[in-house]
Amino acid sequence: MLFIPWRYIADWKCNSCGICCRAYSVVLKFPEWLSIVKNYGVEATVSGLDKLFLKRKSDGSCIFLYNLSGMYLCGLQHMKPKACKLWPFKILGEPQYGYASDAVYSYGENQLFVYADSTCNGLRYGKPTLEFSEYTLKEFVEIALGARNNQFKTTADLSFARTKFHSKLLSLF
Repeated sequence: MLFIPWRYIADWKCNSCGICCRAYSVVLKFPEWLSIVKNYGVEATVSGLDKLFLKRKSDGSCIFLYNLSGMYLCGLQHMKPKACKLWPFKILGEPQYGYASDAVYSYGENQLFVYADSTCNGLRYGKPTLEFSEYTLKEFVEIALGARNNQFKTTADLSFARTKFHSKLLSLF
């Protein structure tokens, strides 16, 4: 996987493709694990040597991933783990993937380094738009720092998903 500094990204929008939920195992923090176990049972999780994970289906996808006519939706939207909220971005205290000057992001007094996983097909490359740098990226950073929990820009636009689903339904008739 290749990580791209945020300054090479014009915009990002989740298009409900499900790549993130099919390609990656989700590491859970203990409070996230506890909440999921309380709501769905311990069978919804698995443990590794020193980590807790969301369970995966036999096809390798997250057990909370639902395919609705080609749109992939999260069944944990109401208690989505932080790792899921942040994907495809990595917000770090030190540059780990090079290009530090292009990855640096200032938030208050914090100097962070922000990269995106290039496997996400919701990334649009180019010069960052004002919308992306001032709103979307800021929301990702605030979630990473624990300053925000609710997602607006950093999740699928479900009104778009509903329109896409309705279009597919109409095409059946």
